[in-house]
Amino acid sequence: MFDSIADPVTLSRMQFAANITFHILFPSISIALCWFLLFFKLRFNSTGDQKWHDAYYFWVKVFALTFAMGVVSGITMSFQFGTNWPGFMMKVGNIAGPLLAYEVMTAFFLEATFLGIMLFGKNRVSDRIHTLSVYMVAIGTTLSAFWILVLNSWMQVPVGFEMRNGQAFATDWMAILFSPSLPLRLAHMLIASGLTVSFLIAGISAYRWLSGIKTAAVMAAMRTAVVVAAVLAPTQIVVGDFHGLVALEHQPAKIAAIEAVWHTEKGAPLVLFAVPNEKTQKNDFAIEIPHGASLILTHEWDGELKGLSSFDGKTPPVRPVFYGFRIMVGIGVLMLLASWIAVVKVRRGEVPNWVAKFLVAMTFSGWLATVAGWIVTEVGRQPYLVYGVLTTAEAATDTHSAMIVTTLLMYLTMYVLLAAAYITVLFHMARKNDGAPAPKTPAVAGVAQ
Repeated sequence: MFDSIADPVTLSRMQFAANITFHILFPSISIALCWFLLFFKLRFNSTGDQKWHDAYYFWVKVFALTFAMGVVSGITMSFQFGTNWPGFMMKVGNIAGPLLAYEVMTAFFLEATFLGIMLFGKNRVSDRIHTLSVYMVAIGTTLSAFWILVLNSWMQVPVGFEMRNGQAFATDWMAILFSPSLPLRLAHMLIASGLTVSFLIAGISAYRWLSGIKTAAVMAAMRTAVVVAAVLAPTQIVVGDFHGLVALEHQPAKIAAIEAVWHTEKGAPLVLFAVPNEKTQKNDFAIEIPHGASLILTHEWDGELKGLSSFDGKTPPVRPVFYGFRIMVGIGVLMLLASWIAVVKVRRGEVPNWVAKFLVAMTFSGWLATVAGWIVTEVGRQPYLVYGVLTTAEAATDTHSAMIVTTLLMYLTMYVLLAAAYITVLFHMARKNDGAPAPKTPAVAGVAQ
């Protein structure tokens, strides 16, 4: 019965999509949140101002909750390399295996070593050691992102390897580590994490403010978050533009899907909105800017863009990529406007109710943009798992569809419950005003305690 609904490849893709979508929610917070914590800690060390201590105390609890969720969801995702995608490790495991191992040995071990000191050692070790632990955990979360994106970037633009008897073997590890896709992909993800956390902190702080918790710590956290967002939002737009140029060079089919360019043409329009029709290979109800896509991507008025029809059917499904990109860009523009409006008001010490409510509404906007971006990245690579080397169908399991459906439903149920629990706990913590415990001794800049 299940085989008539969907084949094992489609079901495996759905299951992995569910896993990675849920998992990415938490690293997108923990990567940047630890850097915010380090900033709060350093500000308290240098000024002795209690508000920075209180801000650190509240957000370190959020970090602990988020980190735990990220670890748990990451473990279940890794199992699927063996259960759903055995062909992946069989063909490219000589490259993917070491990269995943490096992430564990350098990043996860670093985080695990210092996380306990960061969370529980505040009044048990010197302030200098405790600050060092926050710094090392921040380095660890960033290193983790680096190694995962090294692998993902290599899957997008595979270089530095050769095929022997149907298996990939590394010939140049430096080329693999720093593939053409990595620098901008890494920058794009780190900035995305910074924006996700900025709006999380701003939104939760605004919620606390509206709830009557109008403390200096809440204002300090909100002000920091909106200022960071106001800087990162325009930066992300520039980085995203350069990232698109790299994709145009190495993955032109993905760009054709993003722009819904069906046939190769010069002076391709920028499609603001449409309903892509894969049967007729046209865009229904299109709203376009003439020559816009060519101008943005080739920097020429009549620049040529390859159409989807030129890739012999080896193209991604258009609608998810097309709409995912526009959702991501739309949220990015909204972030830019929200942060610039908020930074003017908050820096003056004012928090009008409409601004606070706007920030609350934007609390999880980073999650939406990140998920939309990952859809563009991962679906846009189809039909390949490793671009031009390994197709998704070649790597998929031959497990019966009924088994995959059963586990997929279990995963979805668990993820919905966990996501609801996480958000509920987050807002429950935000409503409490129990204050932070006083530091063991007054902070003195540069002096260990």
